[in-house]
Amino acid sequence: MGIRDVAWSTIKWKFIKKRLGYTDEEMKNFRENPRNEDILSKAPELLKKTIIVEVIDSHGCNSRHGVGDKFYFDGAGNLLTKLCPKRICVYALNAITPQVFTANELFYAGVDPNEMRFKRAACFDVGLECGGWGRIVMEIKVEDRNKL
Repeated sequence: MGIRDVAWSTIKWKFIKKRLGYTDEEMKNFRENPRNEDILSKAPELLKKTIIVEVIDSHGCNSRHGVGDKFYFDGAGNLLTKLCPKRICVYALNAITPQVFTANELFYAGVDPNEMRFKRAACFDVGLECGGWGRIVMEIKVEDRNKL
């Protein structure tokens, strides 16, 4: 165990209590769930990851998302707006939410999130040929943060 792990082990409960705004009673309840200890033990490694969602197909997108556009999230699933296009369609984000959640769950379970079987999603617009306007398809991957 490195010095960073020892430091995290020492401060994690105080950090979480302050970050989430929990009372002492709420923190007691939080700590009673062993799943929370497991998740927090993996947090330092998760913070070293970036979730990248790339548009791999696009036609008729009113928000003008095109092939190669990327949406970046930190390892915990927070959108990193400074790295993303200026305009982001909420329906695209809604469509990719299950894959971002699954990437987190796989990571917490000790499985490489890039081994996800269903790593693509599409906005709910069915495209012009099916009576809609346009459609984008996105694919998710997880990389080490230092690769950006």
